[in-house]
Amino acid sequence: MALEQMKMPQLGESVTEGTISKWLVSVGDRVEKYDPLAEVLTDKVNAEIPSSFSGVVKELIAAEGETLPVGTVICTIETDEVVEKVEEKMEEAIETSVNGEVGSHSQSEKQRYSPAVLKLSQEHGINLANVKGTGKGGRITRKDLLAIIESGVIPQAEVAQRAVEQVQSKPIIEAQPKAVEQETKPLSKPIEQVVSQGDVEIPVSGLRKTIAQNMVRSKQEIPHAWLMVEVDVTNLVQYRDSIKDEFKKREGFNLTYFAFFVKVVAQTLKEFPQINSMWANDKIVQKKDINISIAVAHEETLFVPVIKHADEKTIKGIAREISELASKAKTGKLTMDDITGGTFTVNNTGSFGSVQSMGIINYPQAAILQVESIVKRPVVMDNGMIAIRDMVNLCLSLDHRVLDGLICGKFLKRIKERLENISKENTSVY
Repeated sequence: MALEQMKMPQLGESVTEGTISKWLVSVGDRVEKYDPLAEVLTDKVNAEIPSSFSGVVKELIAAEGETLPVGTVICTIETDEVVEKVEEKMEEAIETSVNGEVGSHSQSEKQRYSPAVLKLSQEHGINLANVKGTGKGGRITRKDLLAIIESGVIPQAEVAQRAVEQVQSKPIIEAQPKAVEQETKPLSKPIEQVVSQGDVEIPVSGLRKTIAQNMVRSKQEIPHAWLMVEVDVTNLVQYRDSIKDEFKKREGFNLTYFAFFVKVVAQTLKEFPQINSMWANDKIVQKKDINISIAVAHEETLFVPVIKHADEKTIKGIAREISELASKAKTGKLTMDDITGGTFTVNNTGSFGSVQSMGIINYPQAAILQVESIVKRPVVMDNGMIAIRDMVNLCLSLDHRVLDGLICGKFLKRIKERLENISKENTSVY
């Protein structure tokens, strides 16, 4: 028998912690691999954690309602097979076949490693020359590297050995939160608020804490810049209003203005792939797929599901996905696939009457577009006459490490052109 640890998984990009909302098992219960263990709540999704092992639940370390960093041990399972020992013996056999006797201590032999160790070190950028092995004869094992990786922070080459020793001497459940705390440490000590008679103190939920940490991280790491354009969408409004009732009757869901905006943004991202990028420390990653994240609010909770390959979908297809994702968010049925892979965010702030706003970028994306409320305003036309038109503001927040005002200005100008040219004559929703 072997005792295995189940850890808090990363349920979405930029998610650093999760809250155990409900345990689905008890100590002593028998579970099979992939059986659900607990329901977990993050700022992006409600999900069930499946078991990675078959066996008996020995201990529930995390309590219901407790918020834990990604990678923290939440429970232990006594498994039917001693997986770790089998892996170690296989590694030792491979090492022996490569190096000869395991006990040999020559420098040349120490510089040879098993395929598993080499693969892990290359994937995580670990300098093996600075790692102290715990295997026979000082051999570096897969377990040594996993100890470094599970610490939450891959150390620099010169401190790799120290990190291994520290992690091996302390439980992972203690080491992991410290790494996360460093990432989310506030710039200054928070001011203690004076609570007066009549004030209402509202405890901060794990979900609200996660949202706050993600927002702080985005603002601390990303140098935000902001642009806005005004768009005349009179033709779009007339076209959509003329077909919305027939569309609802035929398709069974609403044809919203937002579906038109998402379609136009997706098309324009194909022309300006620089906008569909992410900052990755020493490089900028330009994403091939155009996956549009959309913000969906339900009561006090904000979800950011993703419309995959939005550039390949019709306006009808996008409207259907918006309807389905919004319904799943409100009923707590969003899956991991629904909330991962976003490359650019479009936020429908106009749904609650906003006419101008500056969005915080959805980390690690490079930009977010706020679609404001469509309002009727008097506009001076090209012929000098004043007319009442349907106008909307589009507000773009951008990561100034990745993007500049010139390319973003061209991007917004092209979106404006497309939206102003939508009409019954030249646009199909199918």
